[in-house]
Amino acid sequence: MRILIVEDDVEAAEAMARGLTEAGNETVHAADGAQGLDMARQGGFDVLVVDRMMPRMDGIAMVETLRREGDRTPVLFLSALGEIDDRVAGLKAGGDDYLVKPYAFAELIARVEALTRRHETGSVQTVLKVGDLEMDLIHRTVKRQGREIDLQPREFQLLEFMMRHAGQSVTRTMLLEKVWEYHFDPQTNVIDVHISRLRAKIDKGFDRPMLQTVRGAGYRLDA
Repeated sequence: MRILIVEDDVEAAEAMARGLTEAGNETVHAADGAQGLDMARQGGFDVLVVDRMMPRMDGIAMVETLRREGDRTPVLFLSALGEIDDRVAGLKAGGDDYLVKPYAFAELIARVEALTRRHETGSVQTVLKVGDLEMDLIHRTVKRQGREIDLQPREFQLLEFMMRHAGQSVTRTMLLEKVWEYHFDPQTNVIDVHISRLRAKIDKGFDRPMLQTVRGAGYRLDA
């Protein structure tokens, strides 16, 4: 793959380029959104990895411009801004995926590869589906068997993470880091409370429970 990295932090860009190159990809670096826009317009890239906050032109403005011009190259936004509204803004601007800093490099590689696969098949994932549970990432809605489920922002974020890892055991540490952005154990029952509320909303009234507790491991969302 040929990947354009649009990142104003030179050290971060070099580290990213090194890892992507070691994984068998070709990378090109742009130091800000304006330069990234010029390079992207030249074409030939399989994926654009774009930082949100940059000088001259931010990532949102860059991607919006490309989309208005008809460029459909898959875009993965990288940002330290991880709130629901921030991710919604990125997706609405034309981003195909959104990864919050700091991130695991293995996840970056996996998301870039997934974007390429979806682009090759002519589809961009804006909807997550696990069994009869469906999440619309653009309109921020959740339905099960066609019935709309009202979730609070943190519940939505928690369910999104579980759906992206459907069928896998998700540990409490993973949830604390990826959903709450805690890199330590706050010694509270915040996860238990939110899992309980989420389970009541997506499982209550349905024949088959989806959100499972895995003894000694964590939780798993099963179709």
